[in-house]
Amino acid sequence: MIADCTAIILAGGESRRMGHDKATLQLGEQRLVNHVADALRAVFPTLFLSVRQPRPDIGLPQICDAYPAAGPLAGLCAALEKSNTPWIFAVATDMPFVKTELIKLLASKRSNYQAVVPCVKGFAQPLAAFYSKSCLLAINALLADSGGRRSLRAALEQLNVCYVDESELLAVDPDLKSFFDLDTPQDLAQARAGQA
Repeated sequence: MIADCTAIILAGGESRRMGHDKATLQLGEQRLVNHVADALRAVFPTLFLSVRQPRPDIGLPQICDAYPAAGPLAGLCAALEKSNTPWIFAVATDMPFVKTELIKLLASKRSNYQAVVPCVKGFAQPLAAFYSKSCLLAINALLADSGGRRSLRAALEQLNVCYVDESELLAVDPDLKSFFDLDTPQDLAQARAGQA
């Protein structure tokens, strides 16, 4: 168990490309959010769902965004403010194949950093990453600036980040399946066919 960290499943998006609420989509015997929750429970003692507004249809403890219409950055901010641990691990609800081995690898890189973010195909993956409480100042400043960039990428530019290269990720997740996210009906069909 990674005892100094709270797991957060970000489920506040609008699922526009999917056309249906992603968290409650069925994948096999379970909904997407439950696949993610099961993986996280194997590693973290505490788990929350980050939402824009309460979701009585999902039986997980929930944290609501304080900033309206500010995307995943608002969810990250609320989670950091309300968690009782010095770290959070944030993952998107549409990433049902996140591997515990990958999470443990990222956790091992946290010393002297504010965030640990994997990189796949040259792109940072901020929705499968660790963030420390010390990120709050920069994130709150971005969210308070209504005319500025309210994005996770903008936040990462303000933080001391350990970027974990794909070559290291492949050692614990050879197919990089952890980063297969279900954005479209085609992605869902691929996952259901076992081709993810």
